[in-house]
Amino acid sequence: MQRMGGPMGRGFMTEEEKKNRPKVTKELLFRVFSYLRPYWKQFLLILVCIAFSSLLALYPNVLTGRIVDALAEKQGVDILIKLILLSLGVTIGSSLIGVGQNYLNSWIAQHITFDMRNKMYAHLQQMSQRFFTTNNQGDIITRMTSDIGGVQSVITGTFTSILSNSITLIAALAVMYQRNWMLATLGVLVIPLFVLPSRRAGKTRWELTRESQACSDEINGILNETLSVSGQMLVKLFGKEQYEYDRYKDANSRMIRLNIKESMAGRWFFMVISVFSSIGPMLLYLVGGILMMQYGQDLTVGDITVMVSLLGRMYGPVNQLLNIQVEWIRSMALFTRIFEYFDLPVEIQNAPDAVTPSSADGSVAFQHVNFSYDPERQILHDVSFSLRAGHSIAIVGPSGSGKSTIINLIPRLYDCQEGAVLFGGTDVKKLDLSFLRRNVGIVSQETYLFNGTIRENLLYAKPDATEEELIAACKKANIYDFVQKQELGLDAMVGNRGLKLSGGEKQRLSIARVLLKDPALLIFDEATSALDSISEAKIQEAIEPIIQTRTSILIAHRLSTILAADEILVVKDGRIVERGEHAQLVKAGGVYTELYETQFKKALETEAKSTQ
Repeated sequence: MQRMGGPMGRGFMTEEEKKNRPKVTKELLFRVFSYLRPYWKQFLLILVCIAFSSLLALYPNVLTGRIVDALAEKQGVDILIKLILLSLGVTIGSSLIGVGQNYLNSWIAQHITFDMRNKMYAHLQQMSQRFFTTNNQGDIITRMTSDIGGVQSVITGTFTSILSNSITLIAALAVMYQRNWMLATLGVLVIPLFVLPSRRAGKTRWELTRESQACSDEINGILNETLSVSGQMLVKLFGKEQYEYDRYKDANSRMIRLNIKESMAGRWFFMVISVFSSIGPMLLYLVGGILMMQYGQDLTVGDITVMVSLLGRMYGPVNQLLNIQVEWIRSMALFTRIFEYFDLPVEIQNAPDAVTPSSADGSVAFQHVNFSYDPERQILHDVSFSLRAGHSIAIVGPSGSGKSTIINLIPRLYDCQEGAVLFGGTDVKKLDLSFLRRNVGIVSQETYLFNGTIRENLLYAKPDATEEELIAACKKANIYDFVQKQELGLDAMVGNRGLKLSGGEKQRLSIARVLLKDPALLIFDEATSALDSISEAKIQEAIEPIIQTRTSILIAHRLSTILAADEILVVKDGRIVERGEHAQLVKAGGVYTELYETQFKKALETEAKSTQ
C-alpha cells in the first residue's frame, strides 16, 4: 500500500501545508540560490547536460518516423541499418549524458548539504542553554537531519525537473509543429484528457492514503499501549481485555475497508489512464490518415508515427509541471524552516574586545544580579556575594529557589539581565568564552557520559592526558578501585549514557573528568542528591579533600559537605536571605534553621544509623 509522500500524493498539499505556506520573496530566492554560487560551474555543466539529454532523448522518436518511412518506401537495408544504429547511438549517448548529469546533481546536492549541516551545527553550538531548554530536541534534530537532507531532493529533483521537463516539452512541441501544425494542435488539445483524470484519481488516492495512515497510527497506538509490559499489566488488573479487543477490532476493520477502497481507486485510475492515453494516438492516426488520404497533405506514415510518439513523451512532463507548484512550495517551506534556525540570534558570544588573562585564580563575585528565563517570571533578585580564591562556599535553599541558576551564570550558560558576574575580577561578559569555560568545572546531578570507554570519557576533558594523570584523577575521585576491577581497566565500555555503571560510579567518573580538566573553580551541583547512602559516602570521601585545596562552590543537602565550606549562603525565592557559618545560622531561627531541622539533621541521623 502506498503511503503519504509517495508519487501519488506529491501533487497535493495537506491542510497544514496550505496554512503554513511560505511567502516566496526575492530575498528568499536569492538566499536559496546563494548556496549554489560556490558550485556555479558544475551547475552550468548540469544545465548543458539537461539540455543535451532532453533533446537527444526525443531524437529516437524522430528517427522512428524515418525508420517507418524507410520500411514503407523500401529504401534499402543499408539505410534501415544506419537509421537503427543512429537511433541506438543517440539513445546510448543520451543515457550516458544522463548518468553524468545525475552524478553532478548528486555531487552538488551532497556538497551543499555538507555546507549547510556544518554551518547549522556550528551555529547551534553557539546557542545558549536557553535555546536547548525551550526547544524540542526532536525538532532540533529534524532541522539538522531531515530538513537539510530534503535539500538534496530539491536540487536533484525539483530544480532539474523544472528544467528537463520544460526543455522536453518545448522541443517536442517544436518538432510536432514543424511536422504539421494541425496534428500538433490536436495533440495539445488532447493532453488535458489524460492529465485531468490523472490528477483527479491521484487526489482521491491521496485522500484515502491520508485516512489510511491515520487509521494505521491509531492501530499502532493501541498495540504500543496494550502490548507493552506496563500496559498489559494495567489491562489485566482492570479486566479490560474485551474492551481493548473490541477497540482494536474496530480500528482494524476500518483499516481493511480503507485498503480495499484505495486498491480499487488505483484500479479505476489505471483503467482511466489506459483509456485516455489511447485516445490521443487514435485521434492523431485518424486525423492524420484523413489528411493524407482525402486532402493530400504532405504527410507520411512516419510523420504521423513521430507525432504519436512525441505526444506520448509529453504526457509525463505536462503532468509533472502541473504538480511542480506544490513541489516548489514545499521546497521553499523546507528552506524557510532551515533559515529560521540560521537566523536565530547568538545570545552568548565573545565580546569584540574579549580578554584572555594569562591565568585565573577562580575568585567569583556577584554584584546586584537580576535574572529571568522569561519576562513574566524573575528568578534571581539583587544577588550579591563574593568568593575569594582558595576558599569555598555552600549554597543551600529550598527546591526551586535559584541555586542552580546562580552557578549557571558563572560559565555564561546564561547571561544576567542586570548587574554583573565577575570571574577573577573581570566581568564574565568581557572574558574570552573559551578561557572562562576552561577554568570553570561543574559536576552536576545529571551526569552525562558518552557511549565509549572510561578512558575516552576522561580524555574528553584533556585529550593529551598521560596514563599517570588519568590514574591520579581516578584516585582523587575515589573511582580507581572500581576501574582496577574491570577486565579492561580504563578501556572498559561504559555503555550508552553510562548505562553499564551505577549512579555513584558515573558521578565519581564525572568528578575524575572535571579534575582532569584542572579548572580554577570547581562547582558541585547536588552531586549526591539522587544516590544511595553508600554511593553518596564514596563521593563525599572524594569531594571533601578537593574543596580543601581548591576554590569551590557547593550546592548540597549533606550537612558534612556544607560544614566543610568556609561560608554558607541561604537562598530563597531567588534572594540571598541569610549567610554565615553553620552554628550562627542554626541559632538565627530562619530558613537555614528550618532546612537543618527538616533535611540536614534527618540526613545526619540516617547516616549515623547506617554506620552503626
